[in-house]
Amino acid sequence: MSITLYTNPMSRGKIAEWMLAEIGVPYEKIELEYGAAMKTPEFLALNPMGKVPTLVHDGKVVTEAAAICLYLADVFPEANLKPLDDERANYYRWTLFAAATLEQGFAFHGAGLTLDDRQKVNMGCGDLDAAINALAEHLQHNAYVAGSRFTAADVYVGSQLNFFVRMFKMAPTCDAFEHYLDRVTSRTAFSI
Repeated sequence: MSITLYTNPMSRGKIAEWMLAEIGVPYEKIELEYGAAMKTPEFLALNPMGKVPTLVHDGKVVTEAAAICLYLADVFPEANLKPLDDERANYYRWTLFAAATLEQGFAFHGAGLTLDDRQKVNMGCGDLDAAINALAEHLQHNAYVAGSRFTAADVYVGSQLNFFVRMFKMAPTCDAFEHYLDRVTSRTAFSI
């Protein structure tokens, strides 16, 4: 078995590193500088977007931090980070909500773009405040994303909330976020 993670210490690669620490398998880490190192023909053959994280597992390439988390949970079931049957809906729903709706909303916010009502309808993120409130409401009633236990979904969602809410304060925090972040960031494998 061979796993290589292409990353940068100031990137979403930290999410993949946390996930790899959770599953506890050895891997090779290759840190690339932003710019030319991510645009070489060799790297573009792995990730045509020229971005990190990029994971190569036994010749299979996985990009996008959320996809890497879900993939590793699937291929390393012994780590017990996959959803149980009754957790599956929340596991996928909120992981992809954080990857698409929440991250896009924060990207617009971070770029100083304000969407009017018509644009909110056309954009996948819709209304950032509504998205934040929806996730907070879910976490108010659930200890973890999928329910009562930690899964790969928490690596991704926890990373996003830690980054956008705690580190960069791009959204107000609340008790639901703080209690949730305290739980997930206290894990031994947490490294962000």
